[in-house]
Amino acid sequence: MTERPDAIDSPSRRRFLKGTTAAVGVGAAAASWAPLVHAAGSDVIKIGLVGAGGRGTGAAEQALTADSATRLVAVADAFEDRLEESLAALKGSKVGSRVDVEKERRYTGFDGYKKVIDQVDMVLLTTPPHFRPIHLTYAVEKGVNAFVEKPMAVDGPGLRMYLKACKDAKEKNLSLVNGFCWRYFPPRRETMQHVFDGKIGDVVSIETTYNSQGVWEPRKTREECSSDMEYQMRNWYYYSWLSGDHIVEQAIHGIDTIGWALGDVQPIQCWGVGGRQSRTDAKYGNIYDHFSVVFEFPNDVRGTHQCRHWVNTPNRVKDYIFGTKGMADVFGNKITGAESWAYNPGRGSNRKATPDMYQVEHDEMFAALRAGKPINNGEKAANSTLMAIMGRTAAYTGAVVTPDQILNSKLDMGPASYKFGPNPVPPVPIPGVTKVV
Repeated sequence: MTERPDAIDSPSRRRFLKGTTAAVGVGAAAASWAPLVHAAGSDVIKIGLVGAGGRGTGAAEQALTADSATRLVAVADAFEDRLEESLAALKGSKVGSRVDVEKERRYTGFDGYKKVIDQVDMVLLTTPPHFRPIHLTYAVEKGVNAFVEKPMAVDGPGLRMYLKACKDAKEKNLSLVNGFCWRYFPPRRETMQHVFDGKIGDVVSIETTYNSQGVWEPRKTREECSSDMEYQMRNWYYYSWLSGDHIVEQAIHGIDTIGWALGDVQPIQCWGVGGRQSRTDAKYGNIYDHFSVVFEFPNDVRGTHQCRHWVNTPNRVKDYIFGTKGMADVFGNKITGAESWAYNPGRGSNRKATPDMYQVEHDEMFAALRAGKPINNGEKAANSTLMAIMGRTAAYTGAVVTPDQILNSKLDMGPASYKFGPNPVPPVPIPGVTKVV
């Protein structure tokens, strides 16, 4: 373990960050904090980044933008080239002056996350999803606040580990903010509030769709990589043990809308179909390219979700909530029925600017941390992750799947060991052959 530089570590500052009850806004944080902070230590919040891909780089810039008294001091990634690309982008951004990551605080490999977490007050966890529960557990053990990108896990054992970390974070009064960014989009929030206020009556069904042409193509060939593990890590999206499949990694946003509309209650069960029709080449790993799932909830409420990655087909990303008195078009930010309503941003000089939802996540996270009232919405994120894993499992197996089957599952999708070497890939699942474990 590397020693912490004196400039990074301050026990008195850590105590202040965890215990202050001074309520301040983000913009005035440094000034409002000053009398207390200078008695106890520095007012700077030290940030660490674990996972320096595109999402991690974006999260780091948003975190530094959210609070002017923050500094990025340590970064970890499995690969040095990715780490250096991320730092170069951040250095060239509007927050570059507060990117202070010296060579000795740049870590690669599978254990670099520990070295980052040991030095910071807030860590951004943005690696491939498989590693999320492991990294969060260590952060909570060390008393470090965390921003945790979605999803929270890829399998039952990982979800159990994550839920334990959520509980421990609550007991320690730590911030644990999840990356379900759609819940932070102001027009969407306003629309959902009208649903909660009864404008469409009682919710009877929800329909969510996340149809797209897919994400990035595999970045490296097997010949360009030194081992199976490197090849899979470089192309992590296409391996179920790393991403959880695209229903868990990306389309989970639509599933999260279902959970949000119903108060984040667990479904009773789900069933579904899926497969691999368009993206069949071996370079696409072992994930599916389409899913369709039905979730059954108490009171005969149904939530349906469809997602696919098919090139040269129309995109469709939409959420609809149907009630006894009307319908909410959540992406359209409007309600039709007995009490119609539409989001109005205003006109001309009165027009409301639409904030970036990714930025709002971090603005609220740091404002709450400065106020001594850290946000912990980890359990809501766990419920949406549970639903997504249920849907994937139902499609993989052809079975009707319950929450308890996932929460008690013994299927650990991870590798035998974390090292760059051989790592056999399980075959593409076959419904009726693949079993719920």
